[in-house]
Amino acid sequence: MGCILKGGGGLYSRVVVGAVLLAAGSGSRLGHKPKCLLELGGVPLIRRQLIALSGAGVDEVVVVLGHHADQIEPAVMSFPVTLVRNPQPDDGQVSSQRLGLAALAGKLDAVIVALADQPMINAQDITALIGAFKKRPQGSDVVYPEVGGQRGNPVIFSNDVREQILAGQAQLGCRQWQAANPQAVAPFVTDNRRYRVDIDTPEDLRRFAADTGHTLRWPAALAPA
Repeated sequence: MGCILKGGGGLYSRVVVGAVLLAAGSGSRLGHKPKCLLELGGVPLIRRQLIALSGAGVDEVVVVLGHHADQIEPAVMSFPVTLVRNPQPDDGQVSSQRLGLAALAGKLDAVIVALADQPMINAQDITALIGAFKKRPQGSDVVYPEVGGQRGNPVIFSNDVREQILAGQAQLGCRQWQAANPQAVAPFVTDNRRYRVDIDTPEDLRRFAADTGHTLRWPAALAPA
């Protein structure tokens, strides 16, 4: 961790954070379309996530593509990110997560794993998650948002956890690590429902519109005829 001067002349530690943004899924429950290209206010969800991560000061971002990679890549090319393609995305999210964790190149203190289909996450939400990690209980290495007793996303964990995941078997991802090390996992209890909103099904689209008054729309190239 580097140190930055406070306004009053004191010191506090700056956490160097990397992020893995997962966008490799097939969108099987949404007509096999790339759901991260759904647009809110004309902006694709994956770009909204990248704007949030950048606005929160995340130092390095890896985007993992798989299904629909050729369609998604143009939406993220203007961002200073590392693009990784999962050649076997049907192997599941753990395989994409591990590819992303391995592609992070910097010297990091913490890693965020984020989903590209969360429409409401903004920079303040990412900043709050990083703040919760900095204030985590002693002995904790993973922090996740908990809303109304339910897990949300993204999740943040120490670089030590990243290294342990990568040293483990191919089936080991963040969730499996947490299950094996519950004593090292701490919830960030919040009433911020944005951490709980993601889009997987047509019902999710209808619920999102009903709850927020905003409509998620497919770009013209993907819109129903």
